[in-house]
Amino acid sequence: MAAFSPRRFSFLLLAVFVIFSALQVLAADEDRQVYIVYMGSLVDGDQSPSSYHFSMLQEVVDRRFLRQSLLRSYTRSFNGFAAYLTAEEQEKLARHEEVVSVFPSTTYHPQTTRSWDFMGLAENVHRNPTVESDIIIGVIDTGIWPESESFNDKGSSPPPKKWKGACEGGKNFTCNNKLIGARYYNSYSPTDDSARDKMGHGTHTASTAAGNYVKDASFYGIAKGTARGGVPSARIAAYKVCYPSVGCREADILAAFDDAIADGVDIITISIGEAMPTQFTSDSIAIGAFHASQNGILVVQSAGNKGGQKTTIASVVPWIFTVAASATDRGIITKAELGNGSILNGKGVNSFSLNGTSYPLAYGEDISHECGKQAAQNCESGCLETSLVKGKIVLCNTYKGIMEAYRVGAVGSVALSDYITDVSFILPIAASSLHEQDFHVVHSYFDSTKFPKVVILTSESGRNLDAPLVASFSSRGPNTILPDILKPDVTAPGIEILAAFSPLASPSDNDDDDRSVNYTILSGTSMACPHVAGAAGYIKSFHPDWSPSAIKSALMTTAWRMDSSKVSLAEFSYGAGHIDPVKAVHPGLVYETFTEDYINMLCSMAYDNATLRRILGVNSTCPTGVQTTPKDLNYPSMTRRITTNGSAIATFLEKFTRRVTNVGLENTTYKVTTSKSPDYNISVKPDILTFGALNERKSFEVIISGKTNGWKMVSAELEWSDDVHRVRSPIVLYPDSL
Repeated sequence: MAAFSPRRFSFLLLAVFVIFSALQVLAADEDRQVYIVYMGSLVDGDQSPSSYHFSMLQEVVDRRFLRQSLLRSYTRSFNGFAAYLTAEEQEKLARHEEVVSVFPSTTYHPQTTRSWDFMGLAENVHRNPTVESDIIIGVIDTGIWPESESFNDKGSSPPPKKWKGACEGGKNFTCNNKLIGARYYNSYSPTDDSARDKMGHGTHTASTAAGNYVKDASFYGIAKGTARGGVPSARIAAYKVCYPSVGCREADILAAFDDAIADGVDIITISIGEAMPTQFTSDSIAIGAFHASQNGILVVQSAGNKGGQKTTIASVVPWIFTVAASATDRGIITKAELGNGSILNGKGVNSFSLNGTSYPLAYGEDISHECGKQAAQNCESGCLETSLVKGKIVLCNTYKGIMEAYRVGAVGSVALSDYITDVSFILPIAASSLHEQDFHVVHSYFDSTKFPKVVILTSESGRNLDAPLVASFSSRGPNTILPDILKPDVTAPGIEILAAFSPLASPSDNDDDDRSVNYTILSGTSMACPHVAGAAGYIKSFHPDWSPSAIKSALMTTAWRMDSSKVSLAEFSYGAGHIDPVKAVHPGLVYETFTEDYINMLCSMAYDNATLRRILGVNSTCPTGVQTTPKDLNYPSMTRRITTNGSAIATFLEKFTRRVTNVGLENTTYKVTTSKSPDYNISVKPDILTFGALNERKSFEVIISGKTNGWKMVSAELEWSDDVHRVRSPIVLYPDSL
């Protein structure tokens, strides 16, 4: 037996201590996550913001982690930084006198031709190409495919002098006079060192907003036509913040805003969002958009794809232009022809040609040995037998069953449309998704025929007579953070939109689908958002000096009325209506929102003077003796949540004060009209506004009174007209029980 050795024991103790210390460091390191420290506007000083951020971290962060803690500083357009922190360190920084807020950097996600014609913006529409070519649209998304024909710079002059950005797209990435800038952000794990789009989403949105003319664009011949953006002569700057399997990190999103503002973009389109809304000072997009707005940049964001339920909208602040999705008058159909000659119109984008050949139709229940009856009928995952589906088209009771049919190698699938019934999606297999009535026709045929057969035809375009109709997937209000601000603001085409795509991405978003395309068809509020950005660019090309709020007002007050009987939650689905870009060039009057208007709104939300000064970067104070609420913001819509106290009948008497600016004609008079109903009464004072000059401003007061039951919303409207222009604003009152 070995003798006891003091020296050996000392080494053993030292080893244990080192291991224990290392484990402590590792445990502490694992407790860290990325937080965003928002400090408001930039301030003048001798010390650089980045150095000051590091000195702040020195005060709270364990020195063992200090060097790795600072992830990124925001120093170009606003003040703040992202850092790896523990919960305790985060709490200490939140108490710092110069900090507005500290919040976790969460992960957001992208919100996934004929559309411009549908809105009246035809190829031969009147344009102002010289000014249009000076407009720069910043696209914060999944990157961009620079070689796409939609970003061809033939005929383009050098970038405008105001451009201060750069082409930092990485290796083998080239910008031109159309795509004038590119940056990428992947601060968490910088393995993807390129602004090149691998998902297709950013390429699609960029080309929708400002893509060049591309003739005969299509998805395998489907939806063929001339692809173009709303402002084909405008420039594009791409900011990549989203990555496959990762999503879009808030720290990177805020960095993109920081750069885009300083780079000199005019409009930012961001088809990215989170699941649920948060307070302004804890929302990277709301923060970035606020500073963009203060710098004269309009930010357009998708409303989200959380469906037709109330309070699903996450884009809620008034300085963001929030866009819902709707259909155009073109729909894509995939026909299924039964063996008895019946032809049924289904949904789906099918590029696979079966050459008119009919295949045996097999029901999920009959080709499954592993699952129960209902699961087999639904073609649930793992239910279908590969050996039993060869050379057959599978009939499934659910839309998701199509993917199980694909997995086991079926020729195709006919399925019940129980998912999103108003959209045709690209699938990796020949498939037709049928409404319930037509699906029952197939079932009856299958049950009554000994050897049932079916052929699925290649997709084709058809007329959609119900357009514009809000998409079933489009997120709805009311606004849960600012209940007296109507969201969404407008709706725009977002169903089955053909636009440019990345050839590296799967058109069906399926890794096993090896098709590579330059143009594809996508649906989502993500697709609606760049339509509004392009429309805003079109207006700005005629009015380059207009503020973001003036452009937003023009698109809202000239929007098409929507049919509330065809959609749930009325204005909470479509806002002011469907945009009309051509009409919006001449709105007559605009509702402008200035810094002092936002100050009053923030004061009504209990922000104190010190916080205001940090956010705005100016010596702002809340007005004394003035009681305001967000409903008093000079917004183109008027909204109020009514407190019912649980009563079945709610009585209301609400007043709105608004201010309009004359951008139409000199020496003109506007008269007001309002909607009428036995449920309410509207009075406007004054009811006549006379303007002697352009840019003259007038104020008016709207009083609405009445009763409504405890669940019904009141949808009304107000319109000013001088017989040349019609300036319409929705008025929405709703009970707190809605």
